[in-house]
Amino acid sequence: MNRPMIVGERIMYADGLAPVNCVFNATVEGHFSEQQIGNALAKIQNRHPLLHSNVNRNETNVPVFVTNPDISPIPIDIIERTSDIHWEEVSLSEWERQFNLEKEPPARLIWLRSETVSDLMLVCPHCVCDGSGFVTLMRELLLLLDDPEMELEPYEGFQSVDSLVPASIRNSRAIHWKGKLFSTLAKGLFAILNPKPAPREGSYYLLTHTLDKESTTALVKKCKAEKTTIQAALCTASLLAHQSVKGKASRNKVISPVDIRRYLPAIGRDHLFAFAPIVELSLSKKGEQTDFWPETRKMKEALVEKAENVNAAEMMFITEYFHSSTGALLRHMRSTKGSHDITISNMGVLDIPASHNNFTVRAIHSPSVGFPWRNPNTLVVSTFAGRMDFSFCSHESFLSIIDAEKICREAMWVLLEGFPVTA
Repeated sequence: MNRPMIVGERIMYADGLAPVNCVFNATVEGHFSEQQIGNALAKIQNRHPLLHSNVNRNETNVPVFVTNPDISPIPIDIIERTSDIHWEEVSLSEWERQFNLEKEPPARLIWLRSETVSDLMLVCPHCVCDGSGFVTLMRELLLLLDDPEMELEPYEGFQSVDSLVPASIRNSRAIHWKGKLFSTLAKGLFAILNPKPAPREGSYYLLTHTLDKESTTALVKKCKAEKTTIQAALCTASLLAHQSVKGKASRNKVISPVDIRRYLPAIGRDHLFAFAPIVELSLSKKGEQTDFWPETRKMKEALVEKAENVNAAEMMFITEYFHSSTGALLRHMRSTKGSHDITISNMGVLDIPASHNNFTVRAIHSPSVGFPWRNPNTLVVSTFAGRMDFSFCSHESFLSIIDAEKICREAMWVLLEGFPVTA
């Protein structure tokens, strides 16, 4: 592999100016050795092209993924586990621990170890891995620890956007013209705005919560009975809660990432990739009292319609004209509050086996990430072994932890109101 990052990857790389690290943790009861973990990571690294690549710069200063056949193994950092929430503290420090991608592999594993319980924490820069890719890595790690003889089939990484999008888009003069036009407009806009990153005071924080099985089951059943979805309910509850806590400062907008693999079959479901199209959603009437479940049905309709209208191939192709504006775009993201309140990524039921022969997976916690943007508000939701898990990530310079706790409590109350469950 020797290919420039696509614009979406460059944004998640923050062009190397700030770490954008994702952390994914599994709490495991059982015994295994450092050699077993190392052997499992070696097979995983060998399978995924991005995990044995470094990042260089080409003649136009664009970051480039370059295969390194002599790359060092994925490192394992062993730390004595002190409590069931030790992983949260370590997650915060890992968000800001920069990778040296010019020399080191784009992954590491933190092993919080005790006599009987371990936290296995995968850490990757966001430019190589989205939520679906993270699930693949964790599934492979646990399966290999359970069955060290299992083999993983390597795959070829793509060499350019051209190999991912259909010829009808690559050969369309109208789409080329649109890309050039939008890129020129973006350059002019950023030249006028000339944003500078806003100074930050305070620190990152991570709020976590897990519903029990009864609560999770009740919520899923309620959404089905109301002919809506979990994502629609999450978006509605979060916007109502944000509006309740922040009042007029609320923007009434949530960003919902969509898995690009549903649009581009050339990207395997178990391949690493980092670009995600988004849809923007809002409450039908900002600032007014609303009946929650009818509002979730409207949210679902909007989500389905907008997701169906996503043209991921065209979007990816057009954004490749924005390489010269990426630096200005990143400055904009680090200086302005944006037009949204929160990004909500619902990973659904994780495709990771709950039972293994040689150990027990006690819990898998939703991934977390500390974005360096001015507005880093991110909620990641996933379900494992029948329990829905929440990770809310942000920074005190944008949203105080007190307000964040209020918003999370209010959203949970709205979600669970009306049926007898415990949070």
